[in-house]
Amino acid sequence: MRLSRLRPWLPVLAWAILIFGSSTASLAGPHTSRFFIPLLHWLLPGADPAILVLLHEFARKCVHFVNYFVLSLLLFRALRAPHRGWAWRWAALALFIASAYAASDEFHQSFEAGRGPSARDALIDISGATTAQFAVWIFTKRKEQSAPADS
Repeated sequence: MRLSRLRPWLPVLAWAILIFGSSTASLAGPHTSRFFIPLLHWLLPGADPAILVLLHEFARKCVHFVNYFVLSLLLFRALRAPHRGWAWRWAALALFIASAYAASDEFHQSFEAGRGPSARDALIDISGATTAQFAVWIFTKRKEQSAPADS
């Protein structure tokens, strides 16, 4: 296989490694709360501690969503290379791969101390991947509509 065919997959691989690394015990909730809760307390000095804990949890779930949003975009880009536009097959395959990776990531977390598998997290991941495909569809359709018609 030529390097030019592998090039679009390098960002996918890099992002998948980043997700895998963030699934370790070192980034479990109790560890991230050590720096995130004090930061929130500094930003919101009058906030109730329970609110800070909720904001920490919300931020952690946003990271799930964003990680898989980006992964799904990168997968779509790699799957359609060298073509342009949008096709159901590229979007569906990107979504399938991102969903399978989300499931495997939750399985991986079952082996990490202080972590565990979560169907809710997997659904958040899949929601991010699905939203990305919807965004790509909207973006490409708008781009096609605004392009000058061929004469």
